[in-house]
Amino acid sequence: MADVESGSSSSHDGKEVTSANGSAGQTGDAKPLPEGLDKRSLSMSMLETVDLEKDDLDYVMACLKTSREGLKPDVAARRLAKFGPNALPEKKVNPILEFLMFMWNPLSWVMEAAALVAIFLTIPGGKTPDWEDFVGILLLLLINATIGFIEERNAGNAVKALMDALAPRAKVLRGGEWIEIEAKELVIGDIVSLKLGDIVPADARIMSGKDIKIDQAALTGESLPVGKEKGDMIYSGSVVKQGEFLAVVVATGMNTFFGKAAHLVNQTESVSHLMQIVSAIGLYCMAWIGTFVLLLIVTQWPIHLENYRHGINNILVLLIGGVPIAMPVVLSVTLAIGAHELAQHKAIVTRMTAVEELAGMTILCSDKTGTLTLNKLTIDQESFFTMDGYTVDQAMILASRASRTENQDAIDFAVVNSLPDPKMAREGIEELDFHPFNPVDKRTEITYRDNSDGKIYKATKGAPQIILGLAHNKNEIEKDVHYHIEDFAKRGFRALGIAVAEVPSGEPHGDPGPWTMVGLMPIFDPPRHDTKETIAEAIRMGVEVKMITGDQLAIAKETARRLGMGTNIFNCDVLNFSDQRASTELGASVGELVESADGFAGVFPEHKYRIVEVLQKRGHMVGMTGDGVNDAPALKRASVGIAVAGATDAARGASDIVLTEPGLSVIIHAMVMSRQIFQRMKNYSMYACSVTVRIVVTFAVLVWAFRFNMPPFMVLILAYLNDGTIMTISKDRVKPSPIPQRWNLREVFIVASSLGLYLTASTVIFYVTLFKTQFWHDTFKLELPWLKTPKPDPNYFQLHSIIYLQCSIIGQALIFVTRAHWFFFMDRPGLLLMCAFVVAQLVATFICVYANWGFTQIEGTGWGWAGVVWVWNVVWYAPMDLVKIGVRSIITGDKTVIHKLFAARRMFSFDASKHGREDRMPKSSIEAAQARASVHRSMEAYRASLQRNVNSLD
Repeated sequence: MADVESGSSSSHDGKEVTSANGSAGQTGDAKPLPEGLDKRSLSMSMLETVDLEKDDLDYVMACLKTSREGLKPDVAARRLAKFGPNALPEKKVNPILEFLMFMWNPLSWVMEAAALVAIFLTIPGGKTPDWEDFVGILLLLLINATIGFIEERNAGNAVKALMDALAPRAKVLRGGEWIEIEAKELVIGDIVSLKLGDIVPADARIMSGKDIKIDQAALTGESLPVGKEKGDMIYSGSVVKQGEFLAVVVATGMNTFFGKAAHLVNQTESVSHLMQIVSAIGLYCMAWIGTFVLLLIVTQWPIHLENYRHGINNILVLLIGGVPIAMPVVLSVTLAIGAHELAQHKAIVTRMTAVEELAGMTILCSDKTGTLTLNKLTIDQESFFTMDGYTVDQAMILASRASRTENQDAIDFAVVNSLPDPKMAREGIEELDFHPFNPVDKRTEITYRDNSDGKIYKATKGAPQIILGLAHNKNEIEKDVHYHIEDFAKRGFRALGIAVAEVPSGEPHGDPGPWTMVGLMPIFDPPRHDTKETIAEAIRMGVEVKMITGDQLAIAKETARRLGMGTNIFNCDVLNFSDQRASTELGASVGELVESADGFAGVFPEHKYRIVEVLQKRGHMVGMTGDGVNDAPALKRASVGIAVAGATDAARGASDIVLTEPGLSVIIHAMVMSRQIFQRMKNYSMYACSVTVRIVVTFAVLVWAFRFNMPPFMVLILAYLNDGTIMTISKDRVKPSPIPQRWNLREVFIVASSLGLYLTASTVIFYVTLFKTQFWHDTFKLELPWLKTPKPDPNYFQLHSIIYLQCSIIGQALIFVTRAHWFFFMDRPGLLLMCAFVVAQLVATFICVYANWGFTQIEGTGWGWAGVVWVWNVVWYAPMDLVKIGVRSIITGDKTVIHKLFAARRMFSFDASKHGREDRMPKSSIEAAQARASVHRSMEAYRASLQRNVNSLD
């Protein structure tokens, strides 16, 4: 019966199966196909009865209903619709729900409650509902949500576009024709073509090819490429290191090896540190609001016998003005815009709140290969050891002859390209035979005819012990060779032996004569040109860089030496020690060892998770780099998981930041930018807390002391202008901190409360001069109409306008104080923020001067009173920096103002001689525990000194 899905012939009657290559097998020995295969389409339940990895390849292809001509396009389309894309599933959020989430948080709930108060609780007062305030509150909520939604979507779309550009592609056989498609469009049964350097796009079985090597390090942690042959399984995410071959796809998406690993990773959830901070700030603000609203309810009706409607309006003033409704939006927009900026600098943020955590990162655990180094094997010809009269150039020519010139592995590529001209590898010879490297012989070998003398020679390169075993004079040179092998290892080099022999018979397949060992070739992965400077920059920024590598300890130490890092590097075995064993054998607990180490060698992915876990328990914000599927749990657990350039999809999915350019400098640049973003968020948070205190205390005191009732609608206008201006802080010009940034909420709350109470004093005292004295009339000849009524009117409409303008100007100008480390004029604000402030206060001034709005109880005051308000605010604005600095001095315990005057000059200075890693290692024979802890103690001391300087400026 014809195969209804693939169109290929697959007849069977229980006794015979036609294989994919046309051969027939008797079922006396063959495994029968699943029952009813030809009567139904492919399904997961049917495939569960087949061992796709171990069953005979022809049998598997028959079960997959495919052939060597590939799937027909329509069949592939049906399978794609049925089984889904060959990709990890993405969580998609409904845009409407995403928009509504901006109005679903505790701060928005308070504003929504205020809207309900305005529309319902005002009715018992015998008047119409307060529609103006109700509509105004809803519009404020909608505007904030819309801005947040649009900005976050725009930034998210930009990041998504960059991620899509990284999508892998695959060459697939469809209907007998080779086409190139996105890897996510592959389906079970597809035939794919793979060659050197390709990333395997899905789990597959090899159909044809030879001399195949697959790098599975990203999946299994195996450090060397694994040889594969026809019928073997290859896994998605692995890399082809040698060979060209065809393979049939047997699993896609979540059913692949790394898809299942990714599913486990998704079970490892972590709580965003920023969300905890936002919640704490929100609770602080609501505590102030709740306390004063409760006090108003208790006092204004029973004690002051306040009019019911006026009392409700007073409560609305505190709810509307006190809630920092823009805070979730401002922080979201700041993060979104920051993420967009990072993406433009080759760092794609996959979790927005990771930006805040990157700013606080104290330790960066970095991969060596590809991040600290070039991931490009290099021959160190200066350290070359030659023998038997051969020169380095002659040895290099022989080594290059024993290397492939096409379809090269990493070592062959390094050797051939070390020549002045790669063509020299075959210049003057005729290649007769070539045996590539294999794990058994551990060497390559070429048979060639030298055109200069017509003789046939064999040249070989490989493991030095193997090459030494071939040498005719092994006993004579053994000691010298072993000495140099050990010397290379101590210096971080891998050694390759080189030997040559003549074939006396002159036959291409004849036995070689005595082998002559030519020398030892040192190979290493050189550091990136900018890594040393980048590490020094990281230390200057208070971040410790630890090298994490799967290479040998000697290689790790040599790389660290070349980079100017400390050589206090351990083998990964110590991570499995108990604290008692570590203290007995090494003089320190495991936690102290990990904290003080400069790095770890021989590391497998599971060790990365352990390193992150230990450091986090000791209070560090840890960044971890990775590229493989098995790195995913560690990336997920880290405070900041960083997928390096070329990482697998699983690593990208588990990470917080994806780098699209290799090297450590990208991470350091992202760290600088994240600190700028953090600074903007911190500046706004202090401002928002100060405004909350200022509003609730000011208007509560004015109610209690003078029966002054501020119109709620004017507070709404205040909120509109403040929010519109403060949105621009997401692009404000700020200086990055020279040390890791941490939220010190105690400092934020105390300084914010002090500034809020100071602003309260400025308003209350101003109102006293207006309502209780003749100062402004006697001095400036300004009219005081509220005192000329039969009874002084504390709620005269012009008084409302004056107090509104006074609160607007100095309240919004507060942002220039909270954003500055020292005096406000020492940190120039961004042009956008400055322009927004000017526009907002011009609007506020014109409202005060000209607006005659009876519905909200205000009346134009003229330019005289507007000028008085501006002068009053300028006078009160000047000392605000002193309040900020004084309170911070008390909090930090640093009361020496002179120290602060010079802190700005000292904070960016760095004496490398005092903080160099090597110089910090003890020279004398002191206790082992002190030796291992010295680096960490020095870093902590340096970081503490920086913190004292920054406290002086913050």
